[in-house]
Amino acid sequence: MTNSPDSVKHRFLDLDGIRVFYREAGPPDAPVVLLPHGYPCSSYEFRNFMPLLADRWRLVAPDFPGSGYSDTPDDFAYGFDGFADFLEAFARRLGLDRFALYLHDFGSQIGLRLAIRRPERISALIIQNGDIYEDELGPKYAPLQEYFRNPTPEGRTKLGEAVSEEGYRDEFLNDVRPELAERISPDLWKLHWSLTTAKRREIAIDVIAGLRENLAWFDRYQSYLREHRPPALIVWGPQDGYMPEGSARAYLRDLPDAELHLIDGGHWLLETNLSEVVSLCRNFLARASAK
Repeated sequence: MTNSPDSVKHRFLDLDGIRVFYREAGPPDAPVVLLPHGYPCSSYEFRNFMPLLADRWRLVAPDFPGSGYSDTPDDFAYGFDGFADFLEAFARRLGLDRFALYLHDFGSQIGLRLAIRRPERISALIIQNGDIYEDELGPKYAPLQEYFRNPTPEGRTKLGEAVSEEGYRDEFLNDVRPELAERISPDLWKLHWSLTTAKRREIAIDVIAGLRENLAWFDRYQSYLREHRPPALIVWGPQDGYMPEGSARAYLRDLPDAELHLIDGGHWLLETNLSEVVSLCRNFLARASAK
């Protein structure tokens, strides 16, 4: 196993006029793991994970438009379909014909939209705190669900209060025990708040409000899993106010053969429980690659 940070390359490419930043590690001819990020993060969330698998896999993590170091174009469709279009075009540009998907946070829904379009390209799924079961959403969803029932301008303004440095801090700490919270660096919310321009803040509010429409896709995500049954590893931190233990176990309804591991952590396991996640992923991906 390699654990050298210098195995990760930091690159830009032009994708249909958008300057896209991405991180890449591993041999170019190795089995691929595609890493779409969550909110309010970027490919930065995979910075420590990638070098620990780069001896046997090619890992690729882009920053979505409007996030991280990628451009924030005026004419991009900032919604789940637009992000899925981007992810598909990005994979095509890099020649990623078949890959495992790491599904986390809203990257889980973006990745699954791509999987629904191109099921033949998906070799395996690693599912980590990504919600697609409405009946198992945690208590932190309550303000969002209230807005979905009554989407007023006042409600939207209240949603926007969370798109702030303090709101980002709450997203990253997200109900983990104090001794685990100490493992989560303030760099996360400080960095991503520093990159949140006024334009990006409005985009983030739109994306959060758009989660209402995304709920209508939950049945489609579940149908994809039932129909295609990709090899799946579910690795989950149940100390998550949005996606508690029940959100993880719900996947077994549609993926009864999936491997489920509940880890003593929360939404950002790669910050608090990295070595455990890496060990499970290495073993799982080795088996999936051998099939």
